[in-house]
Amino acid sequence: MDGFKENITQSLQFRLSVWLSGVIALVAIAAGIFAFVSAYQEAIVSQDEHLRQMAWLISRQYAAAPLAESFGMEQQEPDSEFKVAVQEIKRESNDEPILTGELAGLKTDLPEGLQTVSVQGESWRVFVKTLGSGARVAVGQQTDVRDDIARDDALRTLMPFLALIPILMFLVGYLVRRMFKPIKALATGINQRSQEDLSAVSAAHIPSEIRPFVTAINQMLSKVERTLSAQRRFVADAAHELRSPLTALSLQAERLADADMSTEATARLATLRKGIDRNRSLLNQLLTLARVQEAAPQNAAPVSIHSVYREVLEDLLPLAETKAIDLGVVSEQDYSVMATQAELHTLVKNLVDNAIRYTPPGGRVDLSIHKTGSATVLEITDTGPGIPEPERLRVFEAFYRSLGQDAQGSGLGLSIVKSIADKLSATLQLSYGDEAAQTGLRVWVTFSK
Repeated sequence: MDGFKENITQSLQFRLSVWLSGVIALVAIAAGIFAFVSAYQEAIVSQDEHLRQMAWLISRQYAAAPLAESFGMEQQEPDSEFKVAVQEIKRESNDEPILTGELAGLKTDLPEGLQTVSVQGESWRVFVKTLGSGARVAVGQQTDVRDDIARDDALRTLMPFLALIPILMFLVGYLVRRMFKPIKALATGINQRSQEDLSAVSAAHIPSEIRPFVTAINQMLSKVERTLSAQRRFVADAAHELRSPLTALSLQAERLADADMSTEATARLATLRKGIDRNRSLLNQLLTLARVQEAAPQNAAPVSIHSVYREVLEDLLPLAETKAIDLGVVSEQDYSVMATQAELHTLVKNLVDNAIRYTPPGGRVDLSIHKTGSATVLEITDTGPGIPEPERLRVFEAFYRSLGQDAQGSGLGLSIVKSIADKLSATLQLSYGDEAAQTGLRVWVTFSK
């Protein structure tokens, strides 16, 4: 969980989304507050102007008819919360105040114009006007009602901003993810490459800010490729140069075997010849590994697996017979895979050779082939000791050999197999031949095409 949080906080995409969303939210909030206050003030001013207009209309109507008759003040009882009260507080030629209606109790000596007063314990916004005849009229509205109206108007103005914030945050997140999509695709492509693929990374559709990193990666890959090529050439050249001295030593050992020697000398010569043979085998494996790793990809064609099995059996059957190992193909159906004959032959031969070497005398090595969906699977099973699960990844490393194994070998066979499988886009899988007893080795080589 801590690692996940650290990855999130270090994510440029996440930080960019958070900062942009935060800035948008702050700007929207500030704009919303400004819009709310402005709309609220405008509503208050509009209501004040409404009171003025009503007083002006009253002054015009009063000239034609008495106030109560003109507006029906005594008869109407508006029940709307937006009602406006009109009260005559002093008639012409009459000093007595008129204390009736909504504004009963209003002082008669109020100054002209807009003002906020308290009437019967309630706050009113009142506009007082003296008519031409001397009568005084007050037009008022409760401040609570006015505030509610202004607040509702302001909230309606604010609603678009409130709705805009989540929409903008979603759009920011979507656009940031879309802009970073080429970078994620680049990372995925590099991660899915095999370890032998050191070709340049394409900078197409990559943002200009990231292209210097892609260029640096390509330069590093080029340097690594040159270094590895030099190492492989050195290994191949060294192995090739050593073949001639070893061949000469082998010939000398054969001639020496024809000479009269003591029993002890003969035994030592046999040991020497075995050592020479092991070294020759190691050199051959080194040359094969160098060729496989250095060779450019060749055009693949459909190759019959049974034909490859027959060639490998012809090569390795004498080795199996010396250990009385039952070696054979147990599947009748033949299939073809896209590969080159030489590479597929080398792959199968190394797997079968390993199986024979690690299988005890009297054991069994079976070769088969079957389909799993659209994939073609080569399967080689032996009755040897098998490979423990923790070591199954390391056995593909060059010169790695499982502990406790006394079989002769160079430790390069499975490394060669892995290199060829990667070139052919095939996958390797190891398991026990007998899962219950945890013995034997089963190798699957799966060709998806």
